[in-house]
Amino acid sequence: MRRTIPLLAVLAVLAAPPRSAADELEDRIDASVEQAVRWLAASQLPSGAWSSENYGESTAATSLAIMSFMAAGHVPDEGPYGRNISKGIAWVLNEQQNSGLLVGKNRSHGPMYSHGIATLMLAEVTGMVDGDQATTCRQALEKAVRLIVDAQNHPKGSQHDGGWRYQPTSGDSDLSVTAWQLLALRAAKDIGCDIPSRNIDRAIAYIKRLRVQRGGGFGYMAAHGATVTRAGTGIVALEVCGEHRTEDTMAAARLVLTRPLTKQEHYFYYGAYYCTVGMYKVGGQEWQTARPVLYETILSLQSPSGFWAPLHGSERGAGEVYATSMALLALCIEYGYLPIYQR
Repeated sequence: MRRTIPLLAVLAVLAAPPRSAADELEDRIDASVEQAVRWLAASQLPSGAWSSENYGESTAATSLAIMSFMAAGHVPDEGPYGRNISKGIAWVLNEQQNSGLLVGKNRSHGPMYSHGIATLMLAEVTGMVDGDQATTCRQALEKAVRLIVDAQNHPKGSQHDGGWRYQPTSGDSDLSVTAWQLLALRAAKDIGCDIPSRNIDRAIAYIKRLRVQRGGGFGYMAAHGATVTRAGTGIVALEVCGEHRTEDTMAAARLVLTRPLTKQEHYFYYGAYYCTVGMYKVGGQEWQTARPVLYETILSLQSPSGFWAPLHGSERGAGEVYATSMALLALCIEYGYLPIYQR
């Protein structure tokens, strides 16, 4: 027997406005995020941590995963992933050393990377947790922030002043480590932590000294060349500190537009995160131009199982949790759930 379609249903379909490419892209992003979050939840270890490929249980990987859940709209102790988030936070808190350093037992060669990422996570969750965990988060955050400030104040040469490097006692600085510390300090300051303005001002000055005059963008260190990933990193570091659409950020934005991020980029997931957040912060027509290119590139690399896998040796050691979290934080930027990423 042949089925008949009710006339009203046919008319409703015919009357519906055609879906735009932008609508379809947003639907694909939503589906991608949902699938990736499910994969992240399933990959959490019994301890509450997430691991990196080379370093095992990691405060950096765990903190990135926690922020990914929150960027997707999930909160501690509520909803389908509330318990995953709370267990992850508890594990990170338990790994903090007496010095304030947020690095677990399996340390990387550059503990300030993990420390900056974990401090940023604590600043983002402190206002979202309740009871004893709220108090513990705040105390851990205060200790972590003091360590960042002390590390910046450690004696350095003039070209490195204001920045950070791999160790709390490093005598030099680089763009990458500095960006994470600056994000952490800004997020902590935004929720009322006492961060001296001069420390943020010195960090801004350091980032600006890394600007590559010819072609725009920023170097990894002074006199280094620019890449699209470094351009995005510098934009984010300056934009979160109020340097909105300045000459420095716009020159870097033009580099991102003229040299679009591709999967061949040496630090692709790092670049996907920083370029997406950075161009979103810049806004305007620059964001509208960069937006579909960045989103489509990220979406094209997702596994059918929901995760992203690092492509190149320099990132492969960080593992799938890292790559998936960085991709999620980029794809969720317009959801607007994490304060540090809002315009």
